[in-house]
Amino acid sequence: MNHTRQPFSRRRLLAGAAAASAVSVTGVAATSTAAAASPTHAPTPLVTRDRVGSALLHAPGGGPVAARFQADFHDRLVAWLAFWSANSPAAWSVPVQVVGRVDRSGDAFTLHALRYRRDDELHDGFAAGRADANHWATLASLHHHFPVVAPLASGAIQVGDGVAGFTGSPAQVAFAVDACRELWGDQAATASAWPEYAGRALTRAGQRADVASRAGWAAFTRTSLRRGLGTESYE
Repeated sequence: MNHTRQPFSRRRLLAGAAAASAVSVTGVAATSTAAAASPTHAPTPLVTRDRVGSALLHAPGGGPVAARFQADFHDRLVAWLAFWSANSPAAWSVPVQVVGRVDRSGDAFTLHALRYRRDDELHDGFAAGRADANHWATLASLHHHFPVVAPLASGAIQVGDGVAGFTGSPAQVAFAVDACRELWGDQAATASAWPEYAGRALTRAGQRADVASRAGWAAFTRTSLRRGLGTESYE
């Protein structure tokens, strides 16, 4: 197992955030148009939760907090956190704190930090202001579980509800390029050639799949998560 951590480019993080922001703006416009053409439905009642799985929900810069979620979106967050934990190093505890903020609609969440315990000490598994391998690993885990994943300029990551899978969106392509470069060391990866380099990563992990398929995208994001957290080196 390789626990070596390499420094990562803050500029690349901001570039990814800009790409995701462009996608978000387009998505808002499309959503508004669709909403205008669709009949109005009664809003789904929100549920109040103070945890994601067994991890306490904390407000950014504050303490424990309860928030209101769409029930299915909260279930998806629970499944994501269990996935992140299952692919983390064995010495880490299950996550004990999730720091973030829920959108008023209850179907979007901005992640600021994720904490676990090791040797009875609290550690950051993800921190918004830290551009390291854990950042890219956590981003991979979110792309595994959510269709809309938008890195923000602050380093926080916003996700929206929906069924995950490969769509070829600019945000997914931007992540794939960055993952190939920052996690897998293929600096030549580009927006046009990333499938080749992502395929090489899967081959290193002993898997063969079309990364642009649903199964291939799931495999690429899972192996990128494990490599980024140091669970597997695939060397």
